[in-house]
Amino acid sequence: MDDEQQRPVRPGPEHGPLAGFTVGVTAARRADELGALLQRRGAAVLHAPALRIVPLADDGELLAATKEIIHRAPDVVVATTAIGFRGWIEAAEGWGLGGDLLGRLRGVELLARGPKVKGAIRAAGLTEEWSPSSESMAEVLDRLLEEGVDGRRIAVQLHGEPLPGFVESLRAGGAEVVGVPVYRWMPPEDIGPVDRLLDATVSRGLDALTFTSAPAAASLLSRAEERGLLPELLAALRHDVLPACVGPVTALPLQARGVDTVQPERFRLGPLVQLLCRELPARARSLPIAGHRVEIRGHAVLVDGELRLVPPAGMALLRALSRRPGWVVPRAELLRALPGAGRDEHAVETAMARLRTALGTPKLIQTVVKRGYRLALDPAAGTKYADAP
Repeated sequence: MDDEQQRPVRPGPEHGPLAGFTVGVTAARRADELGALLQRRGAAVLHAPALRIVPLADDGELLAATKEIIHRAPDVVVATTAIGFRGWIEAAEGWGLGGDLLGRLRGVELLARGPKVKGAIRAAGLTEEWSPSSESMAEVLDRLLEEGVDGRRIAVQLHGEPLPGFVESLRAGGAEVVGVPVYRWMPPEDIGPVDRLLDATVSRGLDALTFTSAPAAASLLSRAEERGLLPELLAALRHDVLPACVGPVTALPLQARGVDTVQPERFRLGPLVQLLCRELPARARSLPIAGHRVEIRGHAVLVDGELRLVPPAGMALLRALSRRPGWVVPRAELLRALPGAGRDEHAVETAMARLRTALGTPKLIQTVVKRGYRLALDPAAGTKYADAP
């Protein structure tokens, strides 16, 4: 394992801008697609679906809502997800109500949240009246409120949980809102991967954590609370692990806990990955050391643009040294930084030797006899980088 980690790899196109970073994926749907996009750009991916989708084909609530819409036509139907809209039509067909539902939907104002929903609508032989370019429910809400909703009957296909603020705003404007609960989010059957993802986040084993739905964010927070890890999780997401959400609705459960997130301008997986490609390298520490440019990433180091994979113990030492570049860090302090270290300072010497080998440039780290180790910060950079306490 160490031999493989010590082999230098140039971060060319085959490795990409996320080489050396580890990204967590909480998605249940399209997780493979998101993971592949991240891996193609060089990231290591840790996937743990924070929830599972349970179709409601046999659910009395969906059947009741479908019958209500057929028997009493709404003025507007808002379709929010492609999988949900398709599931609704399929469930209605299973109940023998497919033709009646499609007939009813042909006579109402049908709004689609985005292009994928639009595709599901057209696949059912229907035509949407309007769809926002932003794929934002906020834009759908603005259009409805501008048209005026007082006295209008509006059916809304739910995401699996109430859409925060959307239904309330319509009702405040005087609309009668009929919710269409097509599927529900449930905790995953196997909670083990979620616990491992939580542990990795809390221990800063991740550089970023991605969310593609509000229920996934809420589910992860809930599991952390159950395990007594919520304060540690929030601290990690506020300071060290970058929380990246596909859009503002997805971010709401995190924002409610005081966690700021980054979001792409377009609420899609591709732009989310592009955002990480900009944000993570920008957050990496870059230092001029012993005549080399050294960039410290999550589980790897770029030395003059050459990617060097470093064992976890080595990364822990390097981070401890980089907090005070150019200053001597005592062995006792470095020992405390080592994961699972005991009291033997010899562990520091062993890990340091492996770190130097992994970096391929031993002179980056200097030994200060009887004191400890220091990064050989270039003298010209001393005043800029070496003033840390």
